[in-house]
Amino acid sequence: MEIDIWSDIACPWCFIGLTRFQKALDGFEHRDEVSVRLHSYQLDPSLPDTFAGTEADYLATSKQMPKAQVEQMFEQVRAAGATEGLVLDFDRVQVANSGRAHRLLHAARVEDQQGDTMHRLKMALLKAHFTDGESTGDPEVLVRLAVEAGLEEDAARTAVGDGPVAEKLDQAVQNDINLAGQLGIQGVPFFVLANKYGISGAQPAETFDQALHQVWDELHPRVQPLAVPGLEGLDATGPSCGPDGCA
Repeated sequence: MEIDIWSDIACPWCFIGLTRFQKALDGFEHRDEVSVRLHSYQLDPSLPDTFAGTEADYLATSKQMPKAQVEQMFEQVRAAGATEGLVLDFDRVQVANSGRAHRLLHAARVEDQQGDTMHRLKMALLKAHFTDGESTGDPEVLVRLAVEAGLEEDAARTAVGDGPVAEKLDQAVQNDINLAGQLGIQGVPFFVLANKYGISGAQPAETFDQALHQVWDELHPRVQPLAVPGLEGLDATGPSCGPDGCA
């Protein structure tokens, strides 16, 4: 079963949603037969590499939201994150354009087609941004996180720098964003199961678990026993043949 996920490292609900999804996936009995592919999405591509103000300043300005409303929203997200063991410290968040980080994520995909390096890096970037107060627009921070996640340093530095490789990675990021638009995705996180079913937002792990089972069962149908009137409670198994012979 294939699962595609769109998210942005500047999105706290993506941090929570990916954590909840991973919890459900880790407990899924067919985990080893599920392929997860992460996709890029930018909530604000117009952001400069760095922003002088706080996260509250940025939201109040860019979204024209009262500061009190922003702080109330922060509290709700903090509380939701805490239920998953996540610390979201909005006072320490350094607002930055996420484009270079997404470019780095695609470099991780190129180096590791299985997606493990990309997933580790995505979660490290979210933690760096929302918990540790690091600048995910700083090339040195990005290179360090990428190397810790398993990406070769040369590949990481090439990805966050300038040149044809960086331009190709930028196009890959834009392709993800364009595909999201074609699918009608207007917010993240967004999960697409089996190229057919969409789940929007940071749903509870139980919801993801139910979705995994439902879609898996649809993709792998099994013959159901026929309820024959009069045979309830009886052994309705008759003579048959199998690979080991007939009985």
